[in-house]
Amino acid sequence: MWHYWGKWQKRNLVYLLPGVIVGVLIGVRLVGRYSARELNVAIGILAVLFVLFQLVKDRIFAAEGAFAPNHWLGVPCGIGAGNTSTFAHGAGPIVSMFVIPQRLPKEIYVGTTVLVFTCINWIKMPFFIGQGIVNRETLWLGLCYLPLIPVGVSLGVWLNRRFSEKGFLRVVYVATLLTGLQLIFNFDLAHLFSGSAGRSH
Repeated sequence: MWHYWGKWQKRNLVYLLPGVIVGVLIGVRLVGRYSARELNVAIGILAVLFVLFQLVKDRIFAAEGAFAPNHWLGVPCGIGAGNTSTFAHGAGPIVSMFVIPQRLPKEIYVGTTVLVFTCINWIKMPFFIGQGIVNRETLWLGLCYLPLIPVGVSLGVWLNRRFSEKGFLRVVYVATLLTGLQLIFNFDLAHLFSGSAGRSH
């Protein structure tokens, strides 16, 4: 938030948050009803769909002007984002599909998504505490990883400002696609690498 403070379109909150609240309420009821494998497949499918969307979005929106956000699409997207964020932390593709067609400048786009996800996470927090998902153990684990977060944020900001948007996005899309396929098909990477090493000897 600090790196992109004020570099956002707050109107997106107006259109997304009403649906987000409904989606979180739905998502809380889904927590614990799915196995880790089912959640991985769901997140993987979302990741792959997101990449496919990125590949075709320019053709889809080339003949149209910049998308003007509204409640007709904002509320359903908010419900989907709140739902998937609550039980699978997979709201990224849905929020991106709502924000990207607005053709915002790069930093405004990043700042807007940061703002939206910060609000979504704070909306989820009371429910996660009430469900026991956030507890002393998870807070302690979070504290252990906390020192790494500024490193990741600083690296992300550096990449955003130093690399070309086109080249950087390509790397992100490839990594996202490979991660999604891994989550869906659950490849045994250790076995593949050990097999390749064995054959090389």
